[in-house]
Amino acid sequence: MPINSRTLTAAIASGCALLANPAAAQDDPSDGAKRTRVALGPQVKPSWPGANDVSFGPLVDFATAYGDTPFEFEAPDESFGFAVATSDDFAVGPVLSFETKRDSADVGGVLPDVDFSLEVGGFVNYTVSENFRLRAEARQGVTGHEGFIAVLGADLITRDADKYLVSIGPRLKITDNSYQDAYYSVTPAQSLASGLPAYDASGGVQSVGVVIGYIQQLSERWGIYTYAEYDRLVDDAANSPVVTTYGSRDQYSGGIALTYTFDGGIF
Repeated sequence: MPINSRTLTAAIASGCALLANPAAAQDDPSDGAKRTRVALGPQVKPSWPGANDVSFGPLVDFATAYGDTPFEFEAPDESFGFAVATSDDFAVGPVLSFETKRDSADVGGVLPDVDFSLEVGGFVNYTVSENFRLRAEARQGVTGHEGFIAVLGADLITRDADKYLVSIGPRLKITDNSYQDAYYSVTPAQSLASGLPAYDASGGVQSVGVVIGYIQQLSERWGIYTYAEYDRLVDDAANSPVVTTYGSRDQYSGGIALTYTFDGGIF
């Protein structure tokens, strides 16, 4: 089943982070005792980019903080990553994400599979103010679609330390020719076999959308974590016969999880 990108990559990337910065594995006494918040629950996501149906999978997340410092804000749709360079306003680091396989059966049984896609890249965060953040991610698929993806976003954040946090913000997703060809193009040979019109999707803006996140602490230890995301395919992706025949321009994701906060860390 497809899962949140953090689910599969958290252990790998966290291990890499610890190898790159062994000090991260140790509590920093000057910042107070370490706290860890773990979230676990179900979520739904499109079965493939442009799908008309959704698939169920686990939603897993974790965050750490020290002393009375609130947990750092992370948008629900972020790829897993960690900062390697920070300033008062900027944070830069690597990210790791993936796209689950699209089976030929999902698109009529004639168009080819798109294999599991591992994506690696980087992010830049710019904190405009305590309640407003900008983020850009750039990722390259090294398997599967082997395309390039850029995601631009902004988040308006309202919170009371760790008691509650609400975030909302727009998203813009840009993909290159390789990505669009993998999911949305139909070659002349595939057209003859499938009955779909030939179609050559070009790179550009793939979708626009919005993401809403909500975290509520119910007690000292327990809380809830939930999110909802809507994306609208546009331009070549929206007009693809693959989408108009087997998929939908409207893409929905969402999940809800129970959180538990404990003293100490996982690593």
